[in-house]
Amino acid sequence: MINVLLYLPALAALLLVFTPGATKKYIAIAGSLFAFIVNLLLWQQGGAEVTSVPWVPALGMTYTIGLDGVSLLLTLVTSFMSLLCVLYAAFNVERPGPMLANVLLMESGLLGIFASRDLILFYVFFEATLIPALVMLAIYGGPRRVQALTKFAVYTIIGSLFMLLSMIGVKYYSGSATFALADLLAKPLDPKVQMWLLLGFVAAFAVKLPMFPLHGWLPEFHEENHNSGVPDVMGTLYKVGGYGVFRFALPLFPEASEELRFILMALAAFTTLYAAWIAFQQTNWKRVLAYAGLSHMGLVALGVFSMNDIATTGALYLLAFQGVYMGALFLAVGMIYNRTGHVNTNSGGIMDDAPVLSGLTMVLWFAAIAVPGLAGFIGEFSIMLGAYQVSPWLAFIAGLSVIAAGAYALTAYQKTYWETKPQGTVALKDITGLEGLILISAVGVSVIYGIYSSPAINMIRPVVDRIMQGLGG
Repeated sequence: MINVLLYLPALAALLLVFTPGATKKYIAIAGSLFAFIVNLLLWQQGGAEVTSVPWVPALGMTYTIGLDGVSLLLTLVTSFMSLLCVLYAAFNVERPGPMLANVLLMESGLLGIFASRDLILFYVFFEATLIPALVMLAIYGGPRRVQALTKFAVYTIIGSLFMLLSMIGVKYYSGSATFALADLLAKPLDPKVQMWLLLGFVAAFAVKLPMFPLHGWLPEFHEENHNSGVPDVMGTLYKVGGYGVFRFALPLFPEASEELRFILMALAAFTTLYAAWIAFQQTNWKRVLAYAGLSHMGLVALGVFSMNDIATTGALYLLAFQGVYMGALFLAVGMIYNRTGHVNTNSGGIMDDAPVLSGLTMVLWFAAIAVPGLAGFIGEFSIMLGAYQVSPWLAFIAGLSVIAAGAYALTAYQKTYWETKPQGTVALKDITGLEGLILISAVGVSVIYGIYSSPAINMIRPVVDRIMQGLGG
């Protein structure tokens, strides 16, 4: 069943090529819906055991896949948000066919990233997911899309090449017969070679977290993408660097990770505060969300690099659920664009004309700034609690970003939704039925997992405990 989950969206994308225009949207919706249902069935079964078959035996490549609690949670979020993206794009984007196909291809790639248990297989999915992201930007992007596309591609490809070299080095220095993670872990690396190999992984994952200073592609990527917000949601889900560090880098390079722990934590703490400060200065909603996401990813990195079980659990919780509320906020910005024709924060008066849209957006922002009772609080509080046990000062610095988040988010929200509407502005319509379904679904998840976090924590914690035990924690 796991293979059905991984390739069903890609199959639906392929079918779109041979489907008449009016039918494309329904094929895409069906493919994404069935993938989500399969994911729910796998969740009911407790995931999927790791299976491995030779792929390219001469080179030691295997097709090794599995879904434990962490991977399962991330695939659930991915399939859920992909379904919402497909629904929104199908009825709100002109010429939706190419976008729907690329959303489905990205969904398959992301699911493959979370299921992979072989380094080269992970690398293939990691890079394959880049292609539809670039295609959507090229087809639907704004006037500076070529610059944004080039920057995104250069950052990603160069970082990934360092990771590929490190992957080859891991197999070579460990003496493993394959690139399968279990085989590599069975033959620990000499601490003397771990440092350089870890840096290769960090180079790639710091781009895809992202984390300062390898975040330069992020603001333009979001600003120049299609104003519906759909490619931005998929880009938010593509922030898989924190997962990569947790799944591969820490277990493979435990001594080097311990040696670099405080340096990487300091960089992560700086990222959170730096991004929050820059977000406060933005007047474009997409750039606000881009830097808000960067600040969140700094917290994720802080938790993962701390090598503390509580902080790591919180980091993975935040990584999963920020994909829901941050993704939904990008769609909410798309809804504002459909009504005003721009994404400037100085709109004013939207609350008067569209109170339901404004209210749902406010709840999502409350989740993003970690208000208690919403999903963002669980992850961020756990990160702070765990990181404090490792370094109180770095936890304090990162904690300032939580205060700053309230400042930039509520300031921008006030300008757009509460302040007086400019004279001569026409009345705006409130939320439609489909828009309501999408935002209410995201709000529902944020509320449920802000109040009742045990199901998700119980999925994450056993995997964290197992990996921390392997690190000697």
